[in-house]
Amino acid sequence: MTQTLRVKLNSTVRQDDLSLENIARPLLQPMPDVILGATDNGDEMIVSVKPTPSTFFGTRGGAILEDNSLWIADTGHHRLLGWKTIPTEDNASANFVIGQPDFYHEGRNAKAEVNAFSLNVPTGVTACGKGLAVADAWNHRILIWHSTPTNNNQPADVVLGQADFFSGESNRGKDLPTAKSLFWCYGVYWDGANLWAADTGNRRVLMWKGLPTRNGQKADLVLGQNNFNLRDENGGTEPNATSMRWAHGVCTWRGKLCVTDAGNNRVMIWNEIPKINNQPCDVVLGQKDFTLVDHNQTNYFPISAGLNMPYGVTSVGDWLIVTDTASSRLLGWHIDDCQNGTSAKLLAGQYTFQDKGDNRWAMPMRDSLCWSYGIYAKDETVLVCDSGNSRALLWGVSDEVSKTI
Repeated sequence: MTQTLRVKLNSTVRQDDLSLENIARPLLQPMPDVILGATDNGDEMIVSVKPTPSTFFGTRGGAILEDNSLWIADTGHHRLLGWKTIPTEDNASANFVIGQPDFYHEGRNAKAEVNAFSLNVPTGVTACGKGLAVADAWNHRILIWHSTPTNNNQPADVVLGQADFFSGESNRGKDLPTAKSLFWCYGVYWDGANLWAADTGNRRVLMWKGLPTRNGQKADLVLGQNNFNLRDENGGTEPNATSMRWAHGVCTWRGKLCVTDAGNNRVMIWNEIPKINNQPCDVVLGQKDFTLVDHNQTNYFPISAGLNMPYGVTSVGDWLIVTDTASSRLLGWHIDDCQNGTSAKLLAGQYTFQDKGDNRWAMPMRDSLCWSYGIYAKDETVLVCDSGNSRALLWGVSDEVSKTI
């Protein structure tokens, strides 16, 4: 990522955002180590969306597992692709496919009935014990493999959100949710002790204590709603410290719980893991307080303290990394700056905090982003699901981030 300063002077950017302390520092290394799903010809990235072992269509999530295998939700092709080890070369072919009969087919649930390995708009992915969990968004369920799959179309071991592997209705066919149902569950995250799901369509986040072992197991805690049977936008009230509009990403950060509330253009942070239903968060990033929701804090151009539909979130050491999706950039906050409305310090995808535009208003380049949705970090490697470019980037963190791990 170039560090050339190109500040856009305009009336919509606050002057404090142009101060020297708010000039961006690099979040990631100058270029990704590996790009999957695209060919780099030196001048631009060439992307094909035809299903093959090495292509994607609208990647939304992925994860690096305990055994260093890589799994990516190829969302538009309704499948999960797996690599036995982290690829070291661009455009590497996957070793495994789940959700389709082979690497060359696509279609919701493989154009068949819902089953233990079918997928319908898979989105979030997380390492989960020795295996993984996947948010199968439009089957309104989460699939869990207790160990890393070693075969194509290996069936999942557990399903959440549905009573069995052969059902796929939102909220199990009911108007209102329960502790056992899901509606367009976008994100999933395992913190080592609890499983979290961003149940986006029900405008809530669910938590299971421990790794679920039974199909349809009920959740133990809910955030964003007063109880498990409600699904109103912002909890049926004005935005506040408990409410959610479109929860998407979940992670932990030095003992804190973080949730991206894309519809309210903010990240909600609890200083400790919540213990009671609908517990209010302690901090919001992207807004000055708990009641404000405008993107970029009402500015047309982005600012270092604002967000525009943040979907993904992960942490690396002392740093929280957020995919500011509609601004096609990544932002980094240091844990010492975790307070309402504080400015991000680190940046990737754009030249300055005031810049925006898909691929910086140009053709896709190796270090550009276009509506990046999912993000996942393991050690010093950051996996970025660059959805608008239908590719995935494996990117090393900057020296500033590396020294905090």
